[in-house]
Formats: sequence, C-alpha cells, structure tokens
Amino acid sequence: MSIFGIGVDVVDIPRIKQIVETNPKFIQRVLTDNEYEQFMTRGAKRQIEYFAGRFACKEAFSKALGTGIGPVDFFKSIEVLNEESGRPVVTQSPFDGDVHVSISHSEAVAIAYMVLEK
Repeated sequence: MSIFGIGVDVVDIPRIKQIVETNPKFIQRVLTDNEYEQFMTRGAKRQIEYFAGRFACKEAFSKALGTGIGPVDFFKSIEVLNEESGRPVVTQSPFDGDVHVSISHSEAVAIAYMVLEK
C-alpha cells in the first residue's frame, strides 16, 4: 500500500458553537445517524467539541481525496465513530482503500488529520 492523500483541517470551536446556536439543523446536515447518536450521548460542551472534530474530519478527508467538499451530501458519505477505547475510526467513506484518522481539540480549536492509503 502507498499513501494516496493526506489532509488536515483546523476548526474554530467558538465559531462552530455560534453556527450551531444560529442553525441547529446544521448538525444533522453534517453528521450521519450513527455520529448523531454518539453526539447525543455527550453533554453540551462535549457535543460542540465532538461536532467540531467531525466537521474537521470531513474537511480533512476532502482535502486528502483532492475533491473539496462539493455537494452537502458529501458530509454524510464520511462517517467517523469512536471505538469503546475512544479511538476514532472511519466506518464509511467514498474512498476505496484504507483511511486513517486522528482528531484532537483544545478549548479553541479542533483538528483532524486524515491519511488515505491504496
């Protein structure tokens, strides 16, 4: 296998919080049903961090793939869930190969890193 693409994205958490407060439906436009289930198990602060991280994942994935986000449906074609250990894993994507993900956040930013292998 070799690396097909690498993508990284940084998201401003206060900005995401403001967007969600203004347009709560945005969450369900971005998250898959399974991601939304995990989102709902968290308290309000952790929900924003979770959402910001998933948004960053989807942006990073589009950069690694080299396509950009494109249609809004693209958000739901990528799913990143947490294993019981907390490790994030890509459980669905439009990429035909292995996808590796890492997510981190502070009070101010969430960052996601994606590596696509073929």
